Amino acid sequence: MSAVDHTWPDGSDVTGPYGYPAQQPGPPGFGYPAPQAKPSGATAIIAAVLGLVGALASGFIPIRYFIELPSGFSLSNLPGFALVELVLYLVAALFLLMGALTTFFRSLIGAILLILGSLLAILAVVLEPIAFRVPYRIHLDILLRFATFDGVLRLAMVVFGLVSLLLAVLPPTFRYLRWRPAPVQPYRPQNQFPQQGGW
Repeated sequence: MSAVDHTWPDGSDVTGPYGYPAQQPGPPGFGYPAPQAKPSGATAIIAAVLGLVGALASGFIPIRYFIELPSGFSLSNLPGFALVELVLYLVAALFLLMGALTTFFRSLIGAILLILGSLLAILAVVLEPIAFRVPYRIHLDILLRFATFDGVLRLAMVVFGLVSLLLAVLPPTFRYLRWRPAPVQPYRPQNQFPQQGGW
C-alpha cells in the first residue's frame, strides 16, 4: 500500500495541528488585507515646533520696534526699505505660524508654508543691515557674540529657520503629510469569489 502524500504542491503540510486537514491558503486578494505601515512623523513635527519658535521670534522683532519708537517719530519717517524689512519679518512670522499649525493637522500645505516662512525669516535677517544702514561687520558681531537679546533672537531665527527648512523639504515629511489610512476592507473567505453583476 502506497504512502499518502500529506503535503501541498508548495511543500506545506496538509494536516493541521490536531490531525485534521489544513485549509490551503487562498489565492492573492483573499482574507484580510495587509495593514499599511504609517510613515513616521518625526521630521514633520520637529519642523513644526521649530516653525512655532521662529514665528514667535520673527513676530517679536517688529512689534518691539514699533513699541520702542520715540515720541514724535512715526513709521513714515523710516526709509522705504526699512518698512519693507519690518513687513518681511511679519509675513515670515505669519507663514511660519500657519505652517506649523497646519502641519500639526497633517496638511501638505503646512510644509510648503514652513519652507516659505523659513526662507523669508532668513532673508529678513540677512537684509536687515542694508535696510537700517548698519555695516555687516557690526551686524555679524552682534549676532555671533550674543551681545544683546535682539542679536540672540536673530541668530535663533537663522538657526531654527535653517533646520526647519531642511526638515520640511525631506521626503519623510511629505510622505507623512500625504499619508491617509486606507478604508478597512471586509474579510473575504478563501472560497468566496467576487460576485458577478446580474442582469
